[in-house]
Amino acid sequence: MNPELRALYQEMILDHGRRPRHFGVPEHYTHKMEAFNPLCGDRLTLYATLEDGNVKAVQFEGQGCAISMASASMMCEEVEGKACADARTLYEHFQQLVTGQRGAEDIGRLEILAGVRHFPSRVKCATLAWHSLDHMLRGDSTPVSTE
Repeated sequence: MNPELRALYQEMILDHGRRPRHFGVPEHYTHKMEAFNPLCGDRLTLYATLEDGNVKAVQFEGQGCAISMASASMMCEEVEGKACADARTLYEHFQQLVTGQRGAEDIGRLEILAGVRHFPSRVKCATLAWHSLDHMLRGDSTPVSTE
């Protein structure tokens, strides 16, 4: 990856980390999932309204490193308004992306987070919100932990 593109991606991650989108507790939601990464201390709660097989709305609150907050922010932007089945597919593709099993070229702007694959301890930061979403979509109410 060229240095200019890498710098742009880093700036976008920092921007989402500092000013996450979809941050806060919504007034109404149908699902709630707690998640914790004991290695890094990231902690978040994911809230979603799932209706008629669609992710109508999704928000999160919590605290954590820039990677964790940026990934949660970008995830919310990407899955809101999608069919639950499409959101699950995106989860699977993202998981493959950050673990090096899939190329970045076919996942859209989430490729910004592909670099975490080179830092195994950061993969857990990047996937915390995504695992929460996966649990929620599968109907699993078990709190998510990366350990």
